[in-house]
Amino acid sequence: MATDELKQQRHRERQQRLKAQVDSAVAAATDEKGLLLVITGNGKGKSTSGFGTVARAVGHGYTAAVVQFIKGSWDCGERNLLQQHGVQFAVMATGFTWDTQDKAADIAAAGQVWQQAEQFLADLAIDVVLLDELTYMLSYHYLPLERIEQALLQRPATQHVVITGRACHRRLIELADTVSEVQNVKHAFDHGIKAQRGIDW
Repeated sequence: MATDELKQQRHRERQQRLKAQVDSAVAAATDEKGLLLVITGNGKGKSTSGFGTVARAVGHGYTAAVVQFIKGSWDCGERNLLQQHGVQFAVMATGFTWDTQDKAADIAAAGQVWQQAEQFLADLAIDVVLLDELTYMLSYHYLPLERIEQALLQRPATQHVVITGRACHRRLIELADTVSEVQNVKHAFDHGIKAQRGIDW
């Protein structure tokens, strides 16, 4: 057999074995439930990934809601787009904590927007909820962990939730069905390049 034909045959055999493994895994995955996804880590792209999940769900005709912590005072391209497609938003709207420099005001704002989050998490009509930058609310002790856990555990059985932000609390990681960690390899901002409209926000 010619060398090229032998390589092609070996490739087909490898791909057939791979297909059999994938088919077996797909056949074994029969459970269906509302998922809790956590996207954490120090790299750029956590919120982008969360909003991508919301966009995907909306594209399939599902209903979605978004709760934004920390960055809420910025113009938001995702919000501009998704609100046109019926996605509800609750926005903390205080901006970054180093801008406000008022812990009491930040805690009050976090509590207020979390009340809206609890309504979304209890709503049978909402298929997907994005809790963008929620992790900071625990890191900064703005919201009690027990209250967040309760809302997540008591949500409708088919509702999906995405949590984003750095340094996710270990308890939320334990509760999650899927956890992804985004790592920083390079970042333009570290090289003096400003955050740019349409790419960074």
